[in-house]
Amino acid sequence: MTVFDSIRLRLEERESLLSPFAAKSFHSRGRERPEEPSPVRTEFQRDRDRIIHCKAFRRLKHKTQVFISPVSDHFVTRLTHTLEVAQIGRTIARALNLNEDLAEAIALGHDLGHPPFGHAGEEALASLLPEGFRHAEQSLRVVEKLENGGHGLNLSWEVRDGIVNSSKVREDILAEGLGRPAMLEGQVVKLADAVAYLNHDIADAIRAGLLREEDLPAIVQERLGRSHPERINRLVCDIVEMSWWASGEIEPAGERRIAMSDTVLEAANALREFMFQRVYLWEGRQEEAENAKAVVRALFEHYTAHPSEIRSDFVIASDPSWRQVADYVSGMTDGFALREANRLGLASALHR
Repeated sequence: MTVFDSIRLRLEERESLLSPFAAKSFHSRGRERPEEPSPVRTEFQRDRDRIIHCKAFRRLKHKTQVFISPVSDHFVTRLTHTLEVAQIGRTIARALNLNEDLAEAIALGHDLGHPPFGHAGEEALASLLPEGFRHAEQSLRVVEKLENGGHGLNLSWEVRDGIVNSSKVREDILAEGLGRPAMLEGQVVKLADAVAYLNHDIADAIRAGLLREEDLPAIVQERLGRSHPERINRLVCDIVEMSWWASGEIEPAGERRIAMSDTVLEAANALREFMFQRVYLWEGRQEEAENAKAVVRALFEHYTAHPSEIRSDFVIASDPSWRQVADYVSGMTDGFALREANRLGLASALHR
């Protein structure tokens, strides 16, 4: 046995100590293109590293989370959001004795396909494309086809499944209208995403002068807490407690899914709806959002009319022109989209 055989054996032995409900990398459904295993990493660790080193991941630092092109250094970007989701996801996965590496890889990849200007950009593209646009599906497209010069990252099936099923509908954090991840680690990340964005979006809204802590609904303050760390701790601990069967420490009872208690879920949904009304759909932000949509639409229409002007290795030449334009525009950062729009004489900078 070589030193590398010994390393892989040790890593896989550690995974064998995880919950019987945890995903094991050595039982992975595999990759679309078979590869020799890494000498020093499990398959999920390798996926995590490929995501961190890809270009789409780097661009997240200049993509909007909620507040478009913020001036302050302390507003959340799509990258810092992603890192928070990974941290919360790992905490929950570790507590439940699930596979932290898989949870981390899914979390790091779940927003790679998000277009510029956050959900305003997503809505604009959805209205322009014949098949609509969802950032989770685009994230899957990024890792399967667009990265690495059109070859994709060739990630494991489990990571890809978690990425494409990571989105939620507005009505209920636990609703599965957009798909349920097959692996428990993917379900953990789906909830970790909500825990992260609800809390950091409150902090950003307070920073922007839109909210005060005391403005939060009474049900939120009473059941989740009156500060950022209290709310995150309450939500994470509730998820762990209500999903404890996943640890393998007790016999499962009822549906096998990562869950929340009715009491905490009601408060979390109330918080989510409050944020939609007071922050996400706030009238004062609509002009900013409409400006952002106008930039995305103008870029899409220009490059649809002039596809030969696209200079990027983030498109596939054999695809129809609308698909190439969608991939190109959705891959842009906020700043690059604005610079291109101004260079082409399509739109002025966003009003702030």
